[in-house]
Amino acid sequence: MNKVIAIIGRPNTGKSTLFNRIIGKRQAIVHPTSGVTRDRNHGEAEWTGKKFFLIDTGGYVPDSDELFEKAINDQIKLAIEESDKIIFTVDTANGLHPIDKDIANLLRKFKGEKDIILVANKSDNNERDANATEFYSLGFDEPVSVSGLNGRNVADLLDMLTEDISETEEIPDERFKIAIVGRPNAGKSSLSNALLKEERNIVTDIPGTTRDSIDSVLKYYNEEIVLIDTAGLRKKSKIDKEESLEFFSTVRTYKAIQRCDIAIVVIDATLIMEQFRDTTNMKDAIFRLDRQDIRIIDEVVTLNKGILIVINKWDLIEKDSKTSEIVRKKIEDHLKSFGYLEIIFISALTKQRIHRVLESATSIYEERKKKIKTSELNEFLEQAKMYKQPPAVQGKDLKLNYVTQVKSAPPVFAFFCNEPKMIPENYKKYLENTFRKKFGFRGVPITFVYRKKN
Repeated sequence: MNKVIAIIGRPNTGKSTLFNRIIGKRQAIVHPTSGVTRDRNHGEAEWTGKKFFLIDTGGYVPDSDELFEKAINDQIKLAIEESDKIIFTVDTANGLHPIDKDIANLLRKFKGEKDIILVANKSDNNERDANATEFYSLGFDEPVSVSGLNGRNVADLLDMLTEDISETEEIPDERFKIAIVGRPNAGKSSLSNALLKEERNIVTDIPGTTRDSIDSVLKYYNEEIVLIDTAGLRKKSKIDKEESLEFFSTVRTYKAIQRCDIAIVVIDATLIMEQFRDTTNMKDAIFRLDRQDIRIIDEVVTLNKGILIVINKWDLIEKDSKTSEIVRKKIEDHLKSFGYLEIIFISALTKQRIHRVLESATSIYEERKKKIKTSELNEFLEQAKMYKQPPAVQGKDLKLNYVTQVKSAPPVFAFFCNEPKMIPENYKKYLENTFRKKFGFRGVPITFVYRKKN
């Protein structure tokens, strides 16, 4: 697991500017008004091949009665506890502040346990460097003078942050890895326990019981499968202290998705069926999946992982023989851009259709590793062009010459053509739909790249 580094400091010391500089993109909102960063920003950073996870926190204001500031303080305290290293930012432009001393007292409890790097931010010139000397009184090592705004000395800071992070890649775990993800209380831990056939994880009806991602190993046809049970993802609200306790669970969930082969997205059937409560004809009902479920699905697809949709708690639903197919059709219609998804209905509690979960996940895993011969791919391309020629764009005829598979797990296919930037999106979609009809890849995001033929 990557090192977790948190940026801590009082309001308006340039934490978000420094975060954006290290991450390499404008992700955190930067504004001179204090308190802008109320939620935490997080992302993976890389320096000279060494990766770490960076957390940007809101400005710490001790003993505040203001509701937002109280919540920010809760988040900061959790960030301190959960991180491996801490960037303690102070402001050379405005000098030592009483709140800096309060933060120093808070951090001093962790000296010896965590690496704490005092960063004198806004050191845009030599004069500001000289101002950094007053921060020696905080009782930490020599301040590192940087400017998050113009990047001055940030490389030196990154060298310090990554000096104990190994450059060599860890030996990859080649075992099949499944992450069980979804919103809180959808039944993820119950599903994990049902698959493991033991009470390995705590199961309650309280959302957020699973704070950590937990790896377990099960045997399936004599093959080892690593099962990653993760904390639930919750909706963001303007202010929610419980959410601050779940932030690092969210971080771990995303990291679990990053390292899995297949993600099982668990959705609560009882919440789905609430949409049909006031209708006598399910087929005519307006239906939408919850935005959080869609966000999780989108995250899995963005990371090019295999995906299996599991509708859990199906035993609690009043239904007839047609209900599951109506619900399936509603979900598929809502997720038209993900038309390759596999959907199954189960009850983790009663073990109803539980065997289908590993069967389907294993099938998707094999599909994701599948390799197609170049000759078969080009036969497909010729047939696709014969049925529907690439259109002319801006007076130019588009010519798709050949296609080859350049990667598997996840599968990537390269199409060589004369004008790759001019191929319309609708023709790309046509090629993908035709491709899937011929080659399958059920439950697997595929990537088509278009390159200019030399």
